[in-house]
Amino acid sequence: MPKRENYISWDEYFMGIALLSAQRSKDPSTQVGACIVNQSNKIMSLGYNGLPAGCDDDEFPWERCGDDDYETKYPYVCHAELNAILNAGGRDLSGCKLYVALFPCNECAKAIIQSGIKEVVYLSDKYADSISVRASKRMLNAAGVKLTKLTPKVSELRISFSEDEI
Repeated sequence: MPKRENYISWDEYFMGIALLSAQRSKDPSTQVGACIVNQSNKIMSLGYNGLPAGCDDDEFPWERCGDDDYETKYPYVCHAELNAILNAGGRDLSGCKLYVALFPCNECAKAIIQSGIKEVVYLSDKYADSISVRASKRMLNAAGVKLTKLTPKVSELRISFSEDEI
């Protein structure tokens, strides 16, 4: 019997893991996950957007806008990319790839550059015109970080927990 031919690519696999990680986010409006992979296609770390460890998800705001920025999620939420870098626990990320659904903001770009990650693979760049993303691209390009928009061959992956489908 020949091998199966409709398997997903490495890029689709790691982006799928980033998307699955995003499902851990408690954010009601935006769920983003990140997956950091070394040159041997080994996962180094994962992250998703959420509050720092020890901060109760029920005690902080999740609103996107309000009269007072202090009462929005933005001063408190740690982005998926930064969480993945921090979750690596100090392991060397030099030369790694970062898979993330949404193009990184300027703050995450700083951490990506400083950690030695050499490529960002992303799905969406819907905030391309924002100052944050424009600044991010400027820094990432200046630092020689490769930016790759993933164009997957598949539009979705289905995960089932049913024993009958194993």
